[in-house]
Amino acid sequence: MIEAAGETLALQKVRSVRAVGTCAVLAELSGTQDVLALQALLLEKPLPGQTDVLAAAETVLVRADSPASARRIAALLPRLQLTARARAEGELVVIDTVYDGEDLAEVGQLTGLGTDGVIAAHSGQVWTMAFAGFAPGFAYMVGENQSLDVPRRSSPRTAVPAGSVALAGNYSAVYPRSSPGGWQLIGRTGAKMWDLDREQPALVAPGQRVRFRAVRNAVTLAAEPSSVSPEAQQQAASGLRVLSPGVQSLIQDLGRHGHSGLGVSAAGALDRASLRRANRLVGNAPSAAAVETVAGGLKVQAVGDQVLAVAGAPSHLGIESPSDPELGESGESGHHRTAPMATPFALLDGEILSIGAPESGFRSYVAVRGGVDAAPVLGSRSTDTMSGIGPAPLAAGEVLAAGPDTESGVVGDPELQPDFPGTGVSVLDVVPGPRADWFDQAALDSFCGQDWEVTPQSNRVGMRLQGTPLQRRRTGELPSEGTVAGALQIPPEGLPVLFLADHPITGGYPVIGVVVDSQLDRAAQIPIGGRIRFRWAAAEGGAATEGRAAAGPTTSERKASN
Repeated sequence: MIEAAGETLALQKVRSVRAVGTCAVLAELSGTQDVLALQALLLEKPLPGQTDVLAAAETVLVRADSPASARRIAALLPRLQLTARARAEGELVVIDTVYDGEDLAEVGQLTGLGTDGVIAAHSGQVWTMAFAGFAPGFAYMVGENQSLDVPRRSSPRTAVPAGSVALAGNYSAVYPRSSPGGWQLIGRTGAKMWDLDREQPALVAPGQRVRFRAVRNAVTLAAEPSSVSPEAQQQAASGLRVLSPGVQSLIQDLGRHGHSGLGVSAAGALDRASLRRANRLVGNAPSAAAVETVAGGLKVQAVGDQVLAVAGAPSHLGIESPSDPELGESGESGHHRTAPMATPFALLDGEILSIGAPESGFRSYVAVRGGVDAAPVLGSRSTDTMSGIGPAPLAAGEVLAAGPDTESGVVGDPELQPDFPGTGVSVLDVVPGPRADWFDQAALDSFCGQDWEVTPQSNRVGMRLQGTPLQRRRTGELPSEGTVAGALQIPPEGLPVLFLADHPITGGYPVIGVVVDSQLDRAAQIPIGGRIRFRWAAAEGGAATEGRAAAGPTTSERKASN
C-alpha cells in the first residue's frame, strides 16, 4: 500500500521481468502509480549490485554492475512488496505558457474540444511528472483525465524549438532544448526545464505536480553560454592547441553514470578499452578525459612539453617541428618524425601532431599526461552530443589545458592492441529481447541471417543500418521504456538502429536484441560502410547467457536463441 494525500492506494506487484542485454533488466508493472512506487523503493533501498534506476510509462529499468548482479536483481524484483511511501506533494510548479503552438488547431480537431477547449483542458488540470526521458529536463507528465489523449505526428519535425509545450498520448512535456521531435505542439514557455546552475538541475522531479498557466506575453529562452570562454582557453599555460579538429573530435572520459532519472545518458568514450589504454600509457587515471576523434584529420600543437599516447584505430602519427618558433601555426615546419600507436611519446613545445586516416577501425583516442582539464558536468567531462551536456566539440584555435589527473609517476610500456574491424563483416553477439516477441520467427531469422551495412547517417547516438527491412508481427506503439547502449531498436520502416553511448535513455520502438556489453567497444570501431552480422548469444556459458537467464526469456526469445 501507498499512503498519499490522505488516501491509501492498492498496488500490484511486478508483473514480469525481461533481460535488457547482459547488465540490465526491465520490470513491467500495471501503471504509473506502481512504476513510481517501485522507483521510490529501489532508490530508497537499492538492491545488491544495482547501479541505476529509470522509470518509464509502464516499466522500470534497473541497471546492474555485472551479469551476475542482473540475474540476482531479476530474481528479487517479483518478490518486492510495493509499500514505499509516496514522496510529499510539495510545492506546485507553475509553468507560464503562451498557447500558440503550430498544432493547437489540429489538436482541437483530434480531441473535439476546439482551440479554446484544448487551452482550458491543458491549463485547467494538475499534471504529475511520471518519468524523465529523451533529453535532460524532458519530463513526461500525466494529467488528471484523458481529454487530451492525442497521437504523435505521423512525420516528426527535424527541429522543435526549445520551450515548446507539447502533447503525445496521455502525456504533456516541455522541450528543454531545440531537438527533433514528433509531439503535437500547443504552446511555448520561457521556463528553464534544465539548468545546471541549480542545485536540482531539472525543474520538475518525478512525482512532482505541475500546472500550466495561460499567459499572453511572448516568452523566449536565453541562449546557453559557452562552458569555456575563449579568454580562459587562451590562458592555458600547458596543454594542446587545436590546429584542425578533423571530422569530429570530442572530449570524453568514461561517462556520467547514475543520472538516468534526470534524463541524462552516460555518454563517455565509445571504445572504453582504447581510452583506458591511452590513459594507462601516459600514467593517467583510467577515467581521465582524453580526445576522441574519428576518421583522422586531427592536428594539435604542444603548448609546453607534453607526454601523449594515441590508442584505438591504427593510424599514421606524424610529428612536425617548426623550423622557426615564430612561424607557429603557419604550417611551415622543419624536422619530421613519426610516433607509434599505443606507445607513450613526447610532444615538445611547439611540435605538431597529425593523425592520419585509420588503416582499420574508426575512432582514435589521444591522451595527454594529466588529462584534459575541462569543466566537469554531473561528475564527468564527457561531451554528450544528444543532450548538449559537456564541452563543445573541439574547434580550431582553442587550447586544451592539461590537468592533474595522473595516477602514476611513470609512463607505461608500449602495448599490443586488438585487431580493429574494417569494411568487411564484423560479427556481434546479441542477447534476445526485451521485445523480441514483437517479431515472428522469419523476422528473427532475417535479423541474424543477413549482413547489415553501417550508413553515413550513423553517429554517437546510434548506428543506422541498411539491409532487408524486418517486419513486426505486432502493430501499434510501444509505451516509452528505458533502454541501454547496445540496444537494437526497430522503427516502423524495419531498419535497425544500434544505440551507442549518447542514446536517448527512453525509447518507443521495440528492441529486438541487445549487443553484449563486452563487444560494444568493437561495435563502436566499425567504420561507415562496414558490415555487421548479428549472432544470438551462445546458449551456454558467458555473460550474455547469465543476463538472459536472469530475466526469464519469453517463448519467442528462447526460440530465437536456438
